[in-house]
Amino acid sequence: MAQWDALVDAALARLEARSLLRATRPIALAPPPAAPETFAVPGPWDRAAVEIRLDLGTLHKWLAEGGETVEQEENLDGSLILFSGNDYMGLSSHPAVREAAVKAAQEYGMGPRGSALICGYTTYHKLVEESLAELKKKEDCLLCPTGFSANMAVMTALGSISSLLAVGRKPAEDERIAIFSDALNHASIIDGIRLLERQQEALVFVYKHCDMFHLDFLLSSCSMEKKVVVTDSLFSMDGDFAPFPELVKLRRKYGFLLVIDDAHGTLVCGENGGGAAELFDCENDIDISVGTLSKAAGCQGGFIACSTRWKSLIQSRGRSFIFSTALPVPVVASVHAALYVSRKERWRRSVIWRHVQYFASLTRVDITSPIISIVVGSEEAALRAGRHLLRSGFHVTPIRPPTVPPNSCRLRITLSASHSSDDIKRLVDALTPWLPDKHAEQSYAAVSKL
Repeated sequence: MAQWDALVDAALARLEARSLLRATRPIALAPPPAAPETFAVPGPWDRAAVEIRLDLGTLHKWLAEGGETVEQEENLDGSLILFSGNDYMGLSSHPAVREAAVKAAQEYGMGPRGSALICGYTTYHKLVEESLAELKKKEDCLLCPTGFSANMAVMTALGSISSLLAVGRKPAEDERIAIFSDALNHASIIDGIRLLERQQEALVFVYKHCDMFHLDFLLSSCSMEKKVVVTDSLFSMDGDFAPFPELVKLRRKYGFLLVIDDAHGTLVCGENGGGAAELFDCENDIDISVGTLSKAAGCQGGFIACSTRWKSLIQSRGRSFIFSTALPVPVVASVHAALYVSRKERWRRSVIWRHVQYFASLTRVDITSPIISIVVGSEEAALRAGRHLLRSGFHVTPIRPPTVPPNSCRLRITLSASHSSDDIKRLVDALTPWLPDKHAEQSYAAVSKL
């Protein structure tokens, strides 16, 4: 995207002229140990990712939500199968991930404590950035403390372009960034956008959820030159994918910068775990790919896969990156191990997608991902369903406003490679009263979160 490359280069030149261009200086640590052991089949450690326990006080308090009287003598011991987490690959309990964290903690403690631009960035962080850039087929990558901070850093860096190029004044309306955002984008994107609006660096256009006709109309009606489209790749509450083929066509038509939040697609989608863009064969059409390391990687942190010029701008102007302490070395070491295991234990992705097919075959519910949304309507109905599942031995948290619009409360179910077919069969049996008729469609208003 020549236009955006030129804009970023101009912004970087302004920063350099003012001695405000920043770069990380990695503190050297000994290389990680030899490649960890991987396995061809699930091990007993996998169950630790989905078998949990609540103390009885917490269990009774949860059951009492919604005003229901709970009999203290109920025959419950707090043992549950977790169907509400985001550890899709089951890597959080993998021996390689555990051992990497332990060894790094023994050698370095938590590592140098400071922001990445001061002293918190090490050669471990650099290794993980290189691995993620390769995974996402991007020139470079920037590690962030969380996925939330990664999205915020991208948004603030985007807005800084219009401010830097305006030179000493607020940018005029036609000099600002035009951001086109899906109505159901994640809160971190929304908060970043609101900040840019407040700073008068961007104008925001919200298009109806996954509605490419509406997006096309908004793009064609906008005369601003600097256009950005930002979308979740796999939506966390609905489990549906952004319409990538149509987005790519519109990008080629209008020349906008395409930014995706691939939090739920990374390591889950694509033959190599490259994410939703790999699944839809459009990696070269994604300009910036944001992700998290706290979901399928089973660890903690966020990242921004992008070009080197974009990385330079984000680490110089992305405030949530600049002013946050860098990830601890044991966490980064565990991420490095998780990425390695993901490459070697490819069967884990196959298991996830077999589980998706199995759930669909049992329920006749039309699902496209490991995120399954069973809309039940009112808060009362969602709480009642959650209590029933709790008594049946399943941890499935009812999702209520403000996370979702009113009267679209739901049971959000997530499938993991650590689940067994029997886990899924028993869950479906317990879910039966709330499953939609196989001939009926789930329908609810998709209300913008902005």
